[in-house]
Amino acid sequence: MVVAIIVINVLAFLWELSLGASGQLDAAIEVLGFVPRRFFGWEQAGGATLDPWRFLPLLTANFLHGGWLHIIGNMWFLGVFGDNVEDRLGHLRFVVFYLLCGACSMLVQGLVVPGSSVPAIGASGAIAGVLGAYLVLYPSARVRTLVIIFIVDLPAVVFLGLWFLTQLMNGTASLSPTAAEAAAGVAWWAHIGGFVVGMGLCVLLRRAEAPRPRRDWTTRPPRGLWV
Repeated sequence: MVVAIIVINVLAFLWELSLGASGQLDAAIEVLGFVPRRFFGWEQAGGATLDPWRFLPLLTANFLHGGWLHIIGNMWFLGVFGDNVEDRLGHLRFVVFYLLCGACSMLVQGLVVPGSSVPAIGASGAIAGVLGAYLVLYPSARVRTLVIIFIVDLPAVVFLGLWFLTQLMNGTASLSPTAAEAAAGVAWWAHIGGFVVGMGLCVLLRRAEAPRPRRDWTTRPPRGLWV
């Protein structure tokens, strides 16, 4: 399922590229991206409360990206951490888990800035949920990390803990009017919301017994790779 999700994201990005810098791309992102002001003001604008078009962007926004670095970074993290989480949840549960994390991350971002008319796009929130689940499932796993020019193995609880702390600090700073402009373009609270939701959902959805590992991890937890 991780591979399938990556393929879907890549195909969606290629579709975006095919639209070029024309108004068609802007229109597509406006419709398929998550716009907090539109979502929370849907009824005031005369829409039905449970209109599917109101909720569709909570799904579609997670498969759109704003550039090469955006999609490459997201797919890299998903590929590194996602397969181990999928092993513990099972294939179908992982898909449900991933989509719920993405939708909830968008809602959290929207609750922080309910009046924003800027579309939020990207898989970062859903992948943050995967990172949260990985922390719960494999806290002692060693993550190979490039620090400046040195490669070191950090416990997942340290690596992901520092990652979450960074998101929290930036998210808190973005609430200040003086820092809002500097934080523009990054949905920090989607990352925070996805991570927390992922931690909780994995506890509910994980299987009682772990399946046989894909690799030989009989003497140590799974090892991630991040550069």
